[in-house]
Amino acid sequence: MAALRHPAHRARAARLMVRFALGRPNSLDRRPKRLARFIPALSVAVASMLPLAPIVAEVGWMPNTGLLLLLAWRLLRSDVIPAWWAAPLGVWNDLVLGLPIGFSVVTFTAAMIALDLLDRRTMWRDYWLEWLIAACLVILAEVARWQVDAAMGARYPLATILPSTAITLLSFPLAAWTASRIDRWRLSR
Repeated sequence: MAALRHPAHRARAARLMVRFALGRPNSLDRRPKRLARFIPALSVAVASMLPLAPIVAEVGWMPNTGLLLLLAWRLLRSDVIPAWWAAPLGVWNDLVLGLPIGFSVVTFTAAMIALDLLDRRTMWRDYWLEWLIAACLVILAEVARWQVDAAMGARYPLATILPSTAITLLSFPLAAWTASRIDRWRLSR
């Protein structure tokens, strides 16, 4: 402390502090990696391909992982996936999963619009409320798929979609955790 009483020592200490402050990147000034804005959409596209895993089952129980990760991204960060990305991601999901072309486009777009409306109405959301919102949207998407399948001639009882819906609802925390880890990696240098 006694050494900083002299004006020359104070000036040198001030220069060192400025040099130290300018030399370190500030966490507020960090920019994301190149092409970081496409990583959320790419992760949703990869998640859409997960049900293609070679698993043999009598009843389709695999969750709609593309929709699940899209909801996780949108609930985590509303700014990383614009609403217009729902259409191309929905077409990709339809093509990969063999769904009627346009079904995922409609469900993804409806989910994004519903989440935009909820963002305007709610002041805060905790984790449980986000899980409830995702659950409602997933249930609506599964019932809509059941109705579309019935309109196309595939008649099966509603109880058939219960296992995949339950697995999808229970795997939302994993999708939210995955989206948060990818986001942390995306924003790191």
